[in-house]
Amino acid sequence: MSFETWLAFTTACIVLTLIPGPSVLLVIGQSITRGKKAAMMCIFGDVIGNIVLMGLSFAGVGAILAASAVLFQIVKWLGVFYLAWLGYRQIIEARQVSTETTNAPTSEHMGSNWRSFWAGTITAILNPKAIIFYMAFLAQFINPQADLASQLTILTLTSSMVVVVLLTGYALLAARARETFQSPRARKRMGYTGGTFMIGGSVLMATTR
Repeated sequence: MSFETWLAFTTACIVLTLIPGPSVLLVIGQSITRGKKAAMMCIFGDVIGNIVLMGLSFAGVGAILAASAVLFQIVKWLGVFYLAWLGYRQIIEARQVSTETTNAPTSEHMGSNWRSFWAGTITAILNPKAIIFYMAFLAQFINPQADLASQLTILTLTSSMVVVVLLTGYALLAARARETFQSPRARKRMGYTGGTFMIGGSVLMATTR
């Protein structure tokens, strides 16, 4: 793979990752409501999910989804409802935060951060548009005459690094806003905000074709 091809792929990945989508909104929501550790686990899960998607796209699953409108809609709406459920659960947890007890535990310490990991992974995988997109997108940067395995490795590692760096930036910005408000009342509002971001991600997933 030439340096020019790699640079073009990296630039395209940066632009695409910067555009707020379901994964970005999920990471922001996790950072606001559960903190930086949970957000990083969510990002890790998103990376794993995207690696799975890249593998599935080259295995031909993307072609199957593109050919079957029913299957595409089933996978799509599973993702929509899952992300909406995460947002709903977050809002319910926020309602349970006491506004009177200053030492009430934050949602960062309630439950395991592995929940955030699986949320990131499942949300990424249950996005059929991403599978089809990877199938069309990655093909533009692959030389069929060169070694396929090495090219896929380079593209996968590059895409993963871009996702980690940019989503971490989103998470840190959201975490800074979270740290500004530490009172129980503020934590409750942040919980509502985080849940709203997740539900917004599900709406975005539902309304985009």
